[in-house]
Amino acid sequence: MIVYFVYICAIFLKVRFKITHNDIQTKARTGILSTDHGNIETPAFMPVGTAGTVKGIHHRELINDIHAQIILGNTYHLYLRPGIQILQEAGGLHRFMNWPLPLLTDSGGYQVFSLADHRKLSDEGAIFKSHIDGSTHKFTPESIVDIQRIIGADIIMAFDECAPYPCDHKYALKAMTLTHHWLDRGIKQYKNSAPLYGYDQIFFPIVQGSTYKDLRIQSAEKIASCNLEGNAIGGLSVGEHAEIMYEMIETVNRILPVDKPRYLMGVGTPINILEAISIGIDMFDCVMPTRNGRNGMLYTSKGVINIKNEKWKNNYNPIDPDSDCYIDTQYSLSYLRHLFVCKEILGSQIASIHNLYFYLWLVKEARKNIVEGSFEKWKTVMIKQLNNRL
Repeated sequence: MIVYFVYICAIFLKVRFKITHNDIQTKARTGILSTDHGNIETPAFMPVGTAGTVKGIHHRELINDIHAQIILGNTYHLYLRPGIQILQEAGGLHRFMNWPLPLLTDSGGYQVFSLADHRKLSDEGAIFKSHIDGSTHKFTPESIVDIQRIIGADIIMAFDECAPYPCDHKYALKAMTLTHHWLDRGIKQYKNSAPLYGYDQIFFPIVQGSTYKDLRIQSAEKIASCNLEGNAIGGLSVGEHAEIMYEMIETVNRILPVDKPRYLMGVGTPINILEAISIGIDMFDCVMPTRNGRNGMLYTSKGVINIKNEKWKNNYNPIDPDSDCYIDTQYSLSYLRHLFVCKEILGSQIASIHNLYFYLWLVKEARKNIVEGSFEKWKTVMIKQLNNRL
């Protein structure tokens, strides 16, 4: 126990997050989140690598071309495949996938939520059936911490219940209460255990409460009182209107400590990201850049392109002539459309790289404009352009 006490004291003496600039007109800010695998400049977008891979993207492209600072893995999926035994034998996910930069793992709460017909929740935890082979498994707040210790991500998440949308107040309260109960047990397990691979791990709790303001306030107060090194906001972008989402974020951010990073889970569109930055969010993740890219949707600073449309058939201009990403100037819109029409894998790869680069460019430009004091003006122009359908 003495070893664990010394370890926890060492963690909390470190300054993990430093705010470097605050925007005058909005709640936007820039900062640096420090991990043992590198620093993360915020606001930051994190590409999703659910099963230890960002779909169709090489690591060299993520690092050298897309300029990803951190990527995600998912506890639920990694637990099922390749399994924690293999990950531990490999020395953790960093070594298993040969990724040198920071990693974050989601706890799997959202995946258990999505298995509504194949899981059972209790105070103890969640019993669920694998979507792969139907086998039965059990997650508890303690086992989720232990699994994420084995996976070895730099930032690990508490186990939570993500309430569906819509749901009534009674259900949302029950889910929030269960999330808080699990959080207390998860924190205890986190403090009574240590990393396995010689570097620190940061533990984030998650605010829940659906779209009910009173519950969001109650949950944010609980999460803030835990005084952990960062905080996440979950249970949004699950079907509610964007304006409701922004209202919930504003409500929560009035309570969460300003000196800790705020991570909005699973959000979202480029417009969602800009609006959330303006009300104080620091970190984002979403599958949209790669998922929509694989389906032929391209995000650009001038608007959204459906590359499958006939209008691009004879357009020999670069995908995005204003971009400094090599892939945007190397291939034409006509060629990319041809790849999608022929169902060539390369088309999905090019579109995914382009979209991820755009998302990372967007948050980089947000950081730049916050520093220069022009964020609000830039955001207004950018949102107008992002609404275009080209």
